[in-house]
Amino acid sequence: MANAQTPTKSSGGGGSPSTSKATLGLTGLTINAMALIAPGAFLWLTFQEQSLYGAPLAGCAMWFGILAALLLCFATAISYAELSKLFPGAGSSYLYAEQAFLSRTSHQKFARVAKFFTGWASHLYYWVYPGCMVGVTAILVGYLSSVFWPSTFSSVYNSPLEMFLFCILFGLMIGYIAFRGVNGSTAVNMAINIIQISALLVFAVIAIAYRVHHPEGSPGFHLSGGNVVTYNVDSVNVTDDKGKPVQDTWADNSPKTDDKGQPVFKQQDRTVTSDDLDKTKNTDAAVLGALTAMGLGVGDPYPAWQKDDAGKLKLDKDGHATADPFTVSYKDAFTGKGDAKDPRTFNYHSSASSVIAPHGVGLFFIQACIAILILVGFESCTALGEEAKNPKKDIPRAVLLSLVIQGAICYLFEYFAANYLLNNGYTISNAGASGAPIGDLMLLTGTWLFGSASAGKAFMILQAITVFLALIGTTLSCLNTGARVTYAMGRDDEVPSHFGLLHGKHLSPHRAIWTLVFLSIIVGIITCSVYLGAQSSDLAALDKKNFWYSFGIFSPHAYTYLPNTFLTITLISNFGTFMLYMMTCWIAMVAFKEHHSYNSLKHKFIPWFGLLANLGCMLFYLIGPIPWLGGVSGMSWHEPYIALAVAAAWGIYGLVYFKKRSAATGKSIYFEQKPAYNHG
Repeated sequence: MANAQTPTKSSGGGGSPSTSKATLGLTGLTINAMALIAPGAFLWLTFQEQSLYGAPLAGCAMWFGILAALLLCFATAISYAELSKLFPGAGSSYLYAEQAFLSRTSHQKFARVAKFFTGWASHLYYWVYPGCMVGVTAILVGYLSSVFWPSTFSSVYNSPLEMFLFCILFGLMIGYIAFRGVNGSTAVNMAINIIQISALLVFAVIAIAYRVHHPEGSPGFHLSGGNVVTYNVDSVNVTDDKGKPVQDTWADNSPKTDDKGQPVFKQQDRTVTSDDLDKTKNTDAAVLGALTAMGLGVGDPYPAWQKDDAGKLKLDKDGHATADPFTVSYKDAFTGKGDAKDPRTFNYHSSASSVIAPHGVGLFFIQACIAILILVGFESCTALGEEAKNPKKDIPRAVLLSLVIQGAICYLFEYFAANYLLNNGYTISNAGASGAPIGDLMLLTGTWLFGSASAGKAFMILQAITVFLALIGTTLSCLNTGARVTYAMGRDDEVPSHFGLLHGKHLSPHRAIWTLVFLSIIVGIITCSVYLGAQSSDLAALDKKNFWYSFGIFSPHAYTYLPNTFLTITLISNFGTFMLYMMTCWIAMVAFKEHHSYNSLKHKFIPWFGLLANLGCMLFYLIGPIPWLGGVSGMSWHEPYIALAVAAAWGIYGLVYFKKRSAATGKSIYFEQKPAYNHG
């Protein structure tokens, strides 16, 4: 290369004088990492994604997939914790890469290369993740809008316009909080963590209690059109725009027929119409009386009536028809013949042991690869080395403590509860087709526990508020971490130097923060644009025609082949995570190879496990959708390969940028002289 470079100061925050305030102790560091993991928020936000991807079978391995992902994260967390003892400072893995290579005589010439590409890979994670959080918060707000204003907003389709506008406002709000400095962020995160964990425990206990108190065959609750009902709902044919019934199809899209060869039509829940309540048009006094006595109005679910063996309506003492009661069942946990037309399908768990069972390597691998999104963040506090009072002692403990509290305790408990709650009244398929399945389950359990649908709605709204607060914390934490990695690279002049500036009053990396805010708004809008994509069957037709739905809505069938943008953005972030975590495990092995504290378990076997596990997850998403390579049924190739294309483009651009930046700044790509310092 050009003239050899001899470093004269530490990069990545190692030797430059710090202008940040050291104010964070163990609690503050742990709270900032916990805010990013946010179990209360992610149960609500990703349960739909976890239910949908890999359908119709992979949802059965959700809990075990989280356990597998947790083991992967612990291996990576140990590497982060060990590295933070050696190299405290701003920049996280970016700092560790340079210092680890400089501490090894045989590796020092590659220090700048390792540092740059570790930082570059981390940006694919830290620059995409906040935008993903902005987008899913917009999805939450869209769901709540249908609850507060059901006459304006659809319970099936969130308003694209509303979500896009919210992405802009929410992104700016989070950016302002981050701009004010990390102390204010920590105070916000502390309050949010207390609230969301408390709310999480309440829901999980109620969910388990519902299952325990509703054994096989007992009266229960289910949803129809967003309404909680205790009776079975009558069904009618789905019709096209010409009023003709639509024939149903098998999983391979072949027309569905009955045993006699007659067409089977798609069904949907029937709703009460004005004619049903008009005594001049509805001459069946028994039915009209029942509808009136039940207090049903136009748009409410229409009951299926009990009938005797002769097919006549069963009447109560007042001469009214009797609604057929809904009863809970766990018998048909798995259905389907297992062929292309009628694949084996998971519906719900028949027992508690089924919830925690792996159900197959391919199935829990699918879930583990998604679960990475909900577990990442434990490393975020390593970017706050300059704000930590005692970084060498507190940061390693904060990394592991945050993962233990929220990953090993909160997530495993809450996902067990949510999966155990599923039954014939709310299946995994219902969860995959909902904008907020946990909100639906809260409606059901709240109605049961508090005795009325209005009380159940209030319970759900209260829980949703805590989720919204948790999303503020997790988006803020990731924005802070990402901005500080960019700040470290800017201070080293690896990216434009204005990113390495701190605000004169708030001492926050304001240029990096506002750049990341802009990107987060764009990524957020993409995330929620087709969040219902990749459905296994057609969605219901749009039932609202107003300003809020003036654009961005596709045909019900289009959602079966359009890629799911929420999942796509998740995988782009996850690919960045996998690459960053692999590099960090490798860096840990390099850093401790010749160090006096070397331990073969912590510094060789665990990092190797973490590296290979991250690589395995990444490769599985690329191989899994390919049938002739032993792929898993239900895995779509669209989302992972779009994510791969983005990751590849980012990597190629990084190579080009690194070479041009080196030429522009006069830096040598390789260090060819021994540095004058060593932080090993």
